Amino acid sequence: MSLRVLAVDDSPSMRSFIRRVLELSGLEISEYLEAGDGLAALEILQREWVDVILTDINMPRMNGEVFMQRLAESGLTESIPVVVISTDGTALRRQHLDSLGARGYLVKPFLPEALRSEIERVLGLVAAPAEEPGDENAF
Repeated sequence: MSLRVLAVDDSPSMRSFIRRVLELSGLEISEYLEAGDGLAALEILQREWVDVILTDINMPRMNGEVFMQRLAESGLTESIPVVVISTDGTALRRQHLDSLGARGYLVKPFLPEALRSEIERVLGLVAAPAEEPGDENAF
């Protein structure tokens, strides 16, 4: 499966880092789109379809929380999984973003393997573990 990814972060270096991690991850990426804030991301989404959105929270013009609210209002979070990538990993923030439709959350800094794992998880690309022989009668 070839993926179209939208990375939303006001830091060009973070967007470059995410691109590099995705290139090295082994995931097949057909298109990598970038936006510096939520407003630019909404403009991209008016003309492009993506399979997954990776978004920061603290950004100028339109922060990630308002961006997530707009996505939820339009129904896009029902069809496009959103993974939040932020320095704010508090339970309250995570709970609020979950209520807006976030399907995944990574706290910066994160390991490259964590990004691949989270994308695979939210897209359902991870196969369920096989049952061990003899587990069929386990309680």
